[in-house]
Amino acid sequence: MKIRAFTLAEILITLGIIGVIIALTLPSLIQKYKNKTVETRLKRFYSLINQAINISESKYGNKQYWFEDLSMEEAQKWFETYLEPNLNIIRKELISDGSYIVYFNDGSALKSHKNTTNDWFYYPINPQKCINRYGLNGGYGICCFAFGFHPTSNDTRWEKHYDKGIEPYKYRWDGTEVQLMEGSIYSCKTGNQFYCTTIIQRNNWTIPQNYPQKISY
Repeated sequence: MKIRAFTLAEILITLGIIGVIIALTLPSLIQKYKNKTVETRLKRFYSLINQAINISESKYGNKQYWFEDLSMEEAQKWFETYLEPNLNIIRKELISDGSYIVYFNDGSALKSHKNTTNDWFYYPINPQKCINRYGLNGGYGICCFAFGFHPTSNDTRWEKHYDKGIEPYKYRWDGTEVQLMEGSIYSCKTGNQFYCTTIIQRNNWTIPQNYPQKISY
């Protein structure tokens, strides 16, 4: 009576095929997981930061009265007065270049621009790793996402931010989908990538298939 069994060669071939399949599919699965994590945190941050603004409005009045365009230590004092009390912050610091950064309990962080409180940058995951890799002014659309806060000016350059809370960066955006990708110094594909956040927001906080940057953290 003969017993049918796999030969060593057949087993090795099968394992090799499985290995190839895993090698082909694993990077895609990992990237989808990274995208999903960033999408979730961006949406949550947008909600929480604007809730903080709404709470301050109930105490201090319309944001147009208490918003100020500040830099250095003054930006920190302003943030500590109007936003910090309404956020779950575990650590904060004033960086050597004059920008101000706060760390949240979920591991994300928010940094001001060194010269203005108009521009804000959110790190969904591993902020220090992103800064170490791209510097204090880099990684936009990849591991750092630009937001704007300028509710006091109805200047055409800031019209998309007028009388609003902290919004994905839309300064000087002409309103077209094309310019979000290219044609502006802020475009996601050909510019400094500030508009990448707006692309994600306009896709219901989901990274679209034609997103020109690769999420990494």
